[in-house]
Amino acid sequence: MNRKITPYALVLPAWAWLALFFVVPIGGMLSLSLTTGNVITGFQQTFAVGNYVDAVSTYWEQILRSLFYGACATVLCIAIGYPMAYWIAFKGGPYKSTYLLLILLPFFVSFVLRTISWRFLLSDTGVVLGPLKSMGLVPEGFALLNSATAVILGLAYNFLPFMILPIYAVLERMDPRMVEAAHDLYAGRFQAFVRVILPVSLPGVFAGVLMTFIPTSSDYVNASVLGGTHNTMIGNVIQTQYLINNNYPIASSITFVLMGLLLIGIFSYARALGTERVMEVHA
Repeated sequence: MNRKITPYALVLPAWAWLALFFVVPIGGMLSLSLTTGNVITGFQQTFAVGNYVDAVSTYWEQILRSLFYGACATVLCIAIGYPMAYWIAFKGGPYKSTYLLLILLPFFVSFVLRTISWRFLLSDTGVVLGPLKSMGLVPEGFALLNSATAVILGLAYNFLPFMILPIYAVLERMDPRMVEAAHDLYAGRFQAFVRVILPVSLPGVFAGVLMTFIPTSSDYVNASVLGGTHNTMIGNVIQTQYLINNNYPIASSITFVLMGLLLIGIFSYARALGTERVMEVHA
């Protein structure tokens, strides 16, 4: 009897933690999204589904912009992170841990400070544009700050390690004899990569996309610091509605709209990639 209870007893603290800090807040926010009123007179539960209609009709542009920025940052993270993970896994040798530490080193600095540092990097007279303008390689009026490019670059920089680490974890466990066997079968480097290495690394790519796309699409710090007023993301709207306007029903409804769109995107991505096939390759 005790053996049957033991597994449930071991998992009970984790379930209790999730229930207390995830399920309960989500349920409270869902209930709040269907209320009407204000902080002065209070909020009454009226099952106001119209809050969701108002949220989408008013802030659809910020929602689409957030999803677009998140997708662009995720693609950029794949383009930069996959070669880095590949090189560390296969060429890092005894210094793999050192390279991984260098990748994680920025995390020892506050997220906000790292984002602010990009303002100095991308400023009109910064270390990037300053020398280029002085050499006449870019026009004098060219600017990166307060633009979509700056926001996407900031997002990709801040969340790049979340793409590198899962891909590296999969590639590092890969049996090198699989690649040798591909070469023995007269496969070139490109063919060996496409037919052997890439399929094996798909679980890492899948995990990296999940860990990158979700936080980048809901981020508000990069848009506030690097984007200016014309590049507001939905995270900025939620922050404003919650903390400044105290419009909790609209803020909660926007949150659930964003959550629903992200879930739809994730499930569509998983279906397109073939989750069962990915897990079979991983196994």
